[in-house]
Amino acid sequence: MTGFWPVFKRDLFSTFVTPVAWALIVVFLFLQGMNFYLLVAHFANQVEVAVDRGPVQWFFGETVLFYLPMLMLPPALTMRSFAEERRAGTIESLLTSPVSTPAVVLAKWASSFVTYMIAWAPTLLYMVVLQRAGDIDWRVVAACYLGVALIGAAFISLGVLMSAMTRSQFVALLASFAMVFGLFIVGIGEFVFDSGPVHDLCSYVSVWSHMADFSKGLIDSRRVVFDLSLTIVPLFVTVRAVDAWRWG
Repeated sequence: MTGFWPVFKRDLFSTFVTPVAWALIVVFLFLQGMNFYLLVAHFANQVEVAVDRGPVQWFFGETVLFYLPMLMLPPALTMRSFAEERRAGTIESLLTSPVSTPAVVLAKWASSFVTYMIAWAPTLLYMVVLQRAGDIDWRVVAACYLGVALIGAAFISLGVLMSAMTRSQFVALLASFAMVFGLFIVGIGEFVFDSGPVHDLCSYVSVWSHMADFSKGLIDSRRVVFDLSLTIVPLFVTVRAVDAWRWG
């Protein structure tokens, strides 16, 4: 893993010295703020709250305003990872420096993942507000953020892979969004198909089902294994692709 930290720090710093990351975070928090406003408006008119459909469960996955920024943020964060370096011609100097290919790939993934989690960090304030209005289970909240982190890690891996496949940031953005949105659409199949193999497959990959479980405090090992696999496999393919440039 030679050279991980220098590449990681360089990419993370370059992300925040441009207005792109700040604009993405502002838009992300605006959409999540709307989601929280709808949550407050909804529960202000509720006399009774179901145990499995409380405010935490509502915030983490009951509205499209939760999923839309989750689907859009990783592609936007990763589109520059390799595409911009290849377009600008700086990838050659990076790959000829004394850094290993896995270190480069992991550093770029890690910088995008840290930015992704920084964007989510202010939403903890919403949980503090809910705590002041009534009791919430912080173990459930922790499970929700674990789900957010696992799904984000997987989507960011797909984004890094797509960025490595092209020299165009725009093409990388579209390709990675198509991948994550495609997974989301496949997951919706669990609400369309009757019980059977297709329904089970759709349920297994469903982001909606993933967050439904995590928002109830249920950490299903099958969900964790799927998300980790969807993180590791694209990173492995990216390492092989970058190695092909390096030695090809």
